[in-house]
Order: sequence, then C-alpha cells, then structure tokens
Amino acid sequence: MTESRIRVGRATDADRYLATDHTVWFAEVPSATSEQQLVGLVEEQRFAADVDGSDPHTYPGVYGVFPLTLAIPGPGAGVRQVPCAGLTMVGVHPDHRRQGVLTAMMRHHVEQVHAEVGTHVSALHASEPAIYGRHGYGLATLELEISLGRGTTFTAPHLQEDAAAITTQMATASDAGVPKRIRECHLTAAELGAVVGDAGYYARICSELPERLRDKEPRRVLFARRDGVDVGCTMFHRSHKWERARPSGELSVWALAGDPAARLALLRRLVDFDLMGSVRVHAVGADDPLLSWVGGPRATSDVATYDSLWIRLVDLPQALQERAWSAPCDVVVEVRDTVAPWNDGSWRIRADAAGEALVEKVTTEADLSLGVEHLGAAYLGGTNLVGLQRAGLVAERRKGAVAELWRALRTDVTPTAAIGF
Repeated sequence: MTESRIRVGRATDADRYLATDHTVWFAEVPSATSEQQLVGLVEEQRFAADVDGSDPHTYPGVYGVFPLTLAIPGPGAGVRQVPCAGLTMVGVHPDHRRQGVLTAMMRHHVEQVHAEVGTHVSALHASEPAIYGRHGYGLATLELEISLGRGTTFTAPHLQEDAAAITTQMATASDAGVPKRIRECHLTAAELGAVVGDAGYYARICSELPERLRDKEPRRVLFARRDGVDVGCTMFHRSHKWERARPSGELSVWALAGDPAARLALLRRLVDFDLMGSVRVHAVGADDPLLSWVGGPRATSDVATYDSLWIRLVDLPQALQERAWSAPCDVVVEVRDTVAPWNDGSWRIRADAAGEALVEKVTTEADLSLGVEHLGAAYLGGTNLVGLQRAGLVAERRKGAVAELWRALRTDVTPTAAIGF
C-alpha cells in the first residue's frame, strides 16, 4: 500500500473509531456507550485513516487531538502559556501495520495544526519512544516516578511556615465541580513544561467507567487550600494490600500541582493515610524539590526515570519567536524536516538581550545542522544541545555555534513533567 492511497480525515463513526482503538490497545471493552467512552475528545478532534476495501467495522488507523496550553519560557524567567495540539489515541490496526498509515496520519496532523491559526507546536506522550523521532518529535522533558514509605519525612525549613498555613480537603473525582477546580489549579500553578487541557479534558480524566471501578476505589482528589482558596491539588487512588495480617496498602498519586509549599502540604498528607504501606508519586519533574525534601534518591524506596513530553515544532519560526530567550545569540541553523517542508532549510536565529528573537529563512551558509526533532527537544530549555552534539546528533560547522544557541535556549530550572493526555 502506498501513502497516496491512504485517506485521512475526520472520523465520523464513533463506534468504528473506538473499535479500532480497542483492537490496538487490547484492553477490556467497556460497556458504556461510545460517546461516554470518548467524553472530552470531541468529534471535530477525532481523525482516521481509511483505504478502499478496509473492514467497515474498524479504521486502518486513528488519532485524536486534545486542545492544550503548554507553558514555555516567558519573560523574566517566568512562563508563557501558548496553544498546543495534544496528540493522543494514535493507533494503527494490526492488519495495516507497515503500510504507511502512521506516516499518513502524522503528516495529516502536522498539516492540520499548521493550518490552525495561533497553534505552532504539537506534543505527545509516546507509548513506544522509538516511533516519533522520525516524525519530527523530540524528547523535551523527563518524568520521575518516586516510591515513598508511609510516614516519610520531608525537610524544608524555609517552607515550614507557609506549608503549615495550608489545609487539605479530600473529594471524589466524579463529584460536581471537581473537574473545574482541578483545571483552575493547573492553570494557576502551571510551571515550565506543564500542559493544561480544556474543560472537556478534565471531565474525561474525572469520569469513571464501571469496569475501572470493579473492586477498586474511585479516584480521589486532594486539594490544598490557603485561606479557603484552592492553591494546589492532586489525584490519587488506594489499593488494599495485607502482609502477615498487617496493612500494606499502596497509594498511587497522579501528579502534584501547586507552588512548593502547597505540594509539600499535599505530600505530607499523602504519606499519612491509614492502612497504607507505600506511596508512588508519578509525573515528578527532574528538578522537583521532592527528592531534596526526602534527602536524595537513596532516601526513597525507588526512583524510576521515563520520557515525559515529546514536542514537535510545526511552525518553526513562530514557535521559536513565541518563547523567551535566556541569552543573546546570532546563529544560522540548517534544519531537516521531511514531514513539514515549510520548516526545511536554513534559518537565522537572532535573540537579543531582552529575550526576544527574530527567526528568518536565509540562504547563507549554516553554522550548525540538526533535525527539527532536536529543536523540539531543546524548545523548553531542558535538553542540552551540546550534549546532543557530543552524541553525534547535531553537527557544528562554526566552532562554538551549538553552545551559543544552547545558552540562549536553556532555562534556569529544568522543565517539569507533563500530565498524561
């Protein structure tokens, strides 16, 4: 099958769309209706690949998009939240693998985003990390998963007073008003690298299908409150476990949102639930203070590292001009982009001392050469371009050019891990 025979467009059949998704991910098929299962992913953001003669009950391939905001470097070492297309539910039916379906869908997605006014970047969480680099996505952030014992001590003397002024309040995720409260916490507390979904996304993550609840606790939400106002939150669920007639339950934490004092107060409450033996905290950023509070990695039960957010620059000059820059630079960068030909070629990047940049296409000799995925990886200031050069992934033609560009891109704090979508 050639890519030209593959048609990609809106998925108008929700049942067929979900049947494909269920086949790709081979999980238990929920009893809820298709629209209940697809809550938060509106029809306009569901796409499918089709070919003549394919099974009428499934699509050869599907993908979806969540409209997000992404926190990128902003003025004064702050952040700026910009529109971002959150690629999700990407799957190719087993009968159509290695026939160009994924390539056709990724090209369609990039073209769709490029045509959308005001959105210049796409992002995803990769199920298999070897896949998306060839489509222009670069690994921009890492995620730590940290296991703690019940009663873990967190030491932060200069946050003690602020954390003591915060109370916590427990709710159930499906309770009325909870999705809105979570979203408002995420918007207010968005750190560099964080993504925030629209109202539909939060309705989705707070919904509970009967199959997920079988013999399990509903998702709970813990809010951090200061003077009666939400200043942070996290979602979690508990699992019963007993060892030699002693309670050894496991508490799994989705992600923490809030300023450091709010997160500290939330963590102290999370390690103090009755009947628990361990607490596993997901989506912890590489520079998160948690490890400092407990005394380092060996003070935990376990620390695992995973890839978090992969970023794709869809409109390269606009995306680069949207972010703030940390140092002046003047470099000509040759960019390879086989999916988005409008990005392919040489670009002069001039950043000034005020943190603003002008990015223009040029025909002059390049100072360095890289793939668009490498710029995506460095976009948030977390992936070191000099390190990529040492790894043989970035080529330097003018001595010092890579370091000059990296000094302008890097940020004071490593971008945080992003919530899943």
